Amino acid sequence: MAKVKIICTRTVVSTKPVEVGKCHPLSVLDRIMEKKHLRMVLYYATMGVPKPGEVTRRLRESISDALKSFPIMTGRLARNERGQWTSKFNDAGVRMVEARAKGSLEEWLRNVDREKEFMLVYWEEMDPCLLFWSTFYLTEFEDGGLAIGLSGTHLLADPTSATMFLKAWADTSFPGKQLQPPFFYPLPPRRPENKKPDHKPYTSLINHYKDSIKKSMQLPANKSQTTVAFAFSDSMVRAYVAMTQPIGATNRSKPSPFEALAGLFWFCISKVKGIGNELINMSICMDVRTVLGLDKGFFGNCMVYNKAHQEGFQRNNLSEAVSSIGEVVAKMDCESIMDLIEWLEHTDDQCPLLMNDSDLICASLEATDPFSTVFEDMNAPIHVSYYVEPVIGLGQVLIFPAKPGDGELSRVVMVTLPHDEMAKLHEDELIRSLSPTIFTDVHKIKIN
Repeated sequence: MAKVKIICTRTVVSTKPVEVGKCHPLSVLDRIMEKKHLRMVLYYATMGVPKPGEVTRRLRESISDALKSFPIMTGRLARNERGQWTSKFNDAGVRMVEARAKGSLEEWLRNVDREKEFMLVYWEEMDPCLLFWSTFYLTEFEDGGLAIGLSGTHLLADPTSATMFLKAWADTSFPGKQLQPPFFYPLPPRRPENKKPDHKPYTSLINHYKDSIKKSMQLPANKSQTTVAFAFSDSMVRAYVAMTQPIGATNRSKPSPFEALAGLFWFCISKVKGIGNELINMSICMDVRTVLGLDKGFFGNCMVYNKAHQEGFQRNNLSEAVSSIGEVVAKMDCESIMDLIEWLEHTDDQCPLLMNDSDLICASLEATDPFSTVFEDMNAPIHVSYYVEPVIGLGQVLIFPAKPGDGELSRVVMVTLPHDEMAKLHEDELIRSLSPTIFTDVHKIKIN
């Protein structure tokens, strides 16, 4: 086991005082994520082996400057008179953990796995007396390299927003100012011209949430899990997208890389779980900022789930599975999402705050841009990991862009499954035929 030693834990405050007494109410899309938390790790190569503590000192100073644009992050969570969560602004700051790891970054990544990464971004349940948003982690490798991470409650931010802050922090350190300011405002109401007296809500999306909420209350504890990252090159994704297009298709922009890879892992994980010729239940999770017309700097939760339909085709028809995902994504338009938001707000008091955990979850993190997070004189991250925890259903698949230098369609797919199922997925012939680079400790997922 690699050794990570904590050097110290600090409180880092903003360079600008906040407006005393101000609160930011959390939206219904925030509140339904109360039982979830996020973890992110970004790995950087360093020039040579810096003096211990030198890099972390400079980054500690720049985060204080970045925090002045994110008062929601230095606040503390509290409930309003209706019992709903708000962020109460104050100057208490955020927690930062500085640590040192044995060996080099290259050695670490050679056998990286879920257990090792959680040493870099461990999660602690929120203290009822503190209720702060997140903890930041700076880990220097003794023989060169740096890991920057965060763990935080999903209540305040989805992966897009968490990445947005890390990018703002990086921009503050280099070139010295934030290039994309955050925006803190409520989810938009339905446009007046679209408020029709005879409007019929899009019940399919609402019913999926109803069903997910009901099932989430009955979920058993999951088996021991592992997470593996599959990195697919631009050329292989292009070839695979072409392979999954229906015969005679004229629209060569479809399926998207997300739809194609989501279909691939839906297909392969169903086979691993061995339920005959059926595909397992899967929920698609999409960032809907663009669909709702929100600025890309909108900070908060803006991810929506919908069920992937499997009626009308056999499990062995990969092309139809991919097309089904595309159809579900297309139906998640502005009006259907507004129907969902209005329904959630209307039933908020009855809503258990644990969502969409019974199915296999396949989330599109296409809106994130983690590899543009360049600190000071360092290059772009050489590896990035995302976790949305806990995973207590059939498993989880997170799909996000790879390094720009790897090509426009290159993607990273992070899969979380029970150990025995991951061992089988790791050897799947269809996935192997696409020649992904696999990040894991292979010794821990061998089939017994």
